[in-house]
Amino acid sequence: MKDLSGLALTIGALREGYSRKEFEPLDVVREVFRRIEHFNDNPVWIHLIPEPEVLKSAELLAGLADQPLFGIPFAVKDNIDVAGIPTTAGCPAFSYLPRETATVVKRLTEAGAILIGKTNLDQFATGLVGTRSPYGACSSVFDHRYISGGSSSGSAVAVAAGLVSFALGTDTAGSGRVPAAFNNIVGLKPSRGLLSTRGVVPACRSLDCVSVLALTASDAETVLTVAAGYDAGDPYSRKSQPWGFPSRLRIGALSSLDLIDEPFRALYREAVGRLEKLGNSTVEIDIAPLLEAAKLLYGGPWVAERFAAVGQFINDNRDAVHPIVCDIILGGQSFSAVDAFQGQYALERYRQLAARIWEHSDVLLLPTAPTIYKIEEIEADPIVRNSRLGTFTNFMNLLDLTGVAVPAGFSAQGLPFGVTLIGPAFSDRGLLELAERYLCLLKPFLGSSKVTYPTGAGSTPCSHRKMAQIAVAGAHLSGLPLNHQLTERGAILVETTGTAPDYRLYALPQTNPPKPGLVRTEPGTGSSITVEIWEMTYDAFGSFVDSVPPPLSIGTLRLQNGGLVKGFLCESIAVQQAEDISRFGSWRRYLAEVAQP
Repeated sequence: MKDLSGLALTIGALREGYSRKEFEPLDVVREVFRRIEHFNDNPVWIHLIPEPEVLKSAELLAGLADQPLFGIPFAVKDNIDVAGIPTTAGCPAFSYLPRETATVVKRLTEAGAILIGKTNLDQFATGLVGTRSPYGACSSVFDHRYISGGSSSGSAVAVAAGLVSFALGTDTAGSGRVPAAFNNIVGLKPSRGLLSTRGVVPACRSLDCVSVLALTASDAETVLTVAAGYDAGDPYSRKSQPWGFPSRLRIGALSSLDLIDEPFRALYREAVGRLEKLGNSTVEIDIAPLLEAAKLLYGGPWVAERFAAVGQFINDNRDAVHPIVCDIILGGQSFSAVDAFQGQYALERYRQLAARIWEHSDVLLLPTAPTIYKIEEIEADPIVRNSRLGTFTNFMNLLDLTGVAVPAGFSAQGLPFGVTLIGPAFSDRGLLELAERYLCLLKPFLGSSKVTYPTGAGSTPCSHRKMAQIAVAGAHLSGLPLNHQLTERGAILVETTGTAPDYRLYALPQTNPPKPGLVRTEPGTGSSITVEIWEMTYDAFGSFVDSVPPPLSIGTLRLQNGGLVKGFLCESIAVQQAEDISRFGSWRRYLAEVAQP
């Protein structure tokens, strides 16, 4: 067995190791289970898939190295369905065996990711503490006396402890962001509807989001690219909308730090300063409308939506449910239809007031949580202290915002603190890019490890120079004959993904070195073709485009996530006598299986 004990499980590090043949997915799976065996004092897992089954899944990836998540181990919160594995939502009496896998999990495994197991959570995803589970209370990876945060407690701890590369959680009220803050990792709460919730046990169905917990912002963006996409089977699914930030951002920061505990106020100021060092300006904001909107989530009729999800089960099985969770959800019965409309009216008023904040800000920077509590402190006052943890998170889904929670250092007592970058719906990628630049400046450790945040290949460039992206599908792919034309210009590989299913790939005759031609076709008549996205300065991009020979050209490609990027296209006349190789899905696979160079 290869010694991978020092390996950080970032997607970039695993991709690099696989490409250099330093290890293979079977080696990574064995290392993951070795780590899990030694990390046995924190109740991370509700269902761990047996190691032989996971090794079998890894073996089935042979020949699929061009998949965007090839050999990447991950976990899912146990309120998300995986066919053949029980879903408990943190309540054994609720357990059922799903026949179908949730859409978001299916997309990840089809992209080459390897599922390790299902993780612990606050029961029925009701809580921000990680202690409301019959499977045990998860604790922060930095101090077992302190809470992990919830409800995606097990997912956050699994990532922070280096047991998996990323994990899925859910985030209705902060359940993906708070545990990210308490475990020194990245937590993406995407725009509502961007990731399908089909196959997810609902909390508040109209507000629920599947969240991504990862070691780096770049990794979170890679997962987002694969997992996002419209799902006609999810009535709340939405298609991504284009969104762009200005090059110099106006960062909305707190005008008063009274809501933050004293040990963490200096860390918040330092986080504001880092964004200023990146060339942005800051403006003080009054978040009173956000705080008022936040109160509606648990103090208003949205609690009735929790009852609509699982209330009848709880009524019939009260002894099987955590008493705090039981009281919260059954409290939803007290709201009327009139209350629901009045809540909607109040929310629209707060939305109008909050809009004034965005007139002066492009991005908000808020603490992820105002403090962190010991487990015994939560047990002594479970409602009030849990509610306080949602101060800066509860309003976001109500107001249709997106957020990226990132580490912000440690207090003098060694306790973790985090901040969240907040933007309008569909600003996810812009926030992740800003988060990456912020983290490259901070250079935190990855979770609980002693590995410093990566700033080389495999992560988004850590500078605020304007960069251009280009998609390549043929001889410019990593390791192929013309890749040097990118690397010698300082280009960095950002991700491997696929086009929308609207393209045909052809093997062009009599080209040296061999090249394909990518041609856009009528919707519904094409295939998704694997491409790599590379990033370089605009100067380098200009010289690269100037070197492209006919019949190839640079045009605009549509990606599988709906995004647009510049990339290689081919004149249609040049493929009239060419072989259609679209069935292979990628140029690399065609070379491997048919035309060995």
